Amino acid sequence: MIYRFREAGHDAIHTLDLPERNQTSDDAISDLTLREGLILITKDADFVIDFVLRCRPYKLLLVSTGNITNDDLEELFASRITELVSLFETHDFIEVNRAGIVIHV
Repeated sequence: MIYRFREAGHDAIHTLDLPERNQTSDDAISDLTLREGLILITKDADFVIDFVLRCRPYKLLLVSTGNITNDDLEELFASRITELVSLFETHDFIEVNRAGIVIHV
């Protein structure tokens, strides 16, 4: 999925690209987003709590699709990437699900 963002001309990294890979702590990931101005894409509700209480990570895209195949998830992002990029110009917390996009304020 990350390559879809790269193909669209956006910087994108996966936790596997980080020195500690998938063992990278949530705090370290949030710190990275703040330093680099990155949008965090996650299914992890812990980041939602951190965002609401501590305004971190920098920006948040919550994926709330439930169980979904990688192909379907990839298609979901491919069909919405332009809209998501545009929405993040003015919003900090967005949720994507099978039905559409939800903007949280």
